[in-house]
Amino acid sequence: MTTDPADPPRLARTGRLVPEGLDEAMVRAVVETFYARARADDVIGPVFSSKIAPDAWPAHLDTITDFWASMLLGAARYGGRPMPKHLAMPELTDAHFSRWLKLFAETVLELCPPGAAALFIDRAERIGNNFRMGLALRRGETDPQLTYLRALDS
Repeated sequence: MTTDPADPPRLARTGRLVPEGLDEAMVRAVVETFYARARADDVIGPVFSSKIAPDAWPAHLDTITDFWASMLLGAARYGGRPMPKHLAMPELTDAHFSRWLKLFAETVLELCPPGAAALFIDRAERIGNNFRMGLALRRGETDPQLTYLRALDS
């Protein structure tokens, strides 16, 4: 991760380096903005619509906020296991992950200072590519040769 010298990382109570400006409010803003866009997106919107009922979205956004706050801030509120839920979706393809990463990167670059955006993007790339590898193995690809997807190349 690279940071802007004007936006130096700080050590959070958890011992993690956290870029300046990254806090719970920013995580919530990213989650709410991104998922509003994702739900309306032609590529990934239908996947979300088929899995999450409209009235379940407020609770789902809380869960996703807890996930990202745990990943980035060490909040330790998230206790779920997202991989099995994604492995249960055979319809997911690289096109979905590419679009998810691109839309996510656009959102964080718009809402976050450079250091926070870089951290969000780094984690999103790792998560998305781990899910892709898990799906490939689940589909029986014993030696998947996956090209690492990058958010800004998608």
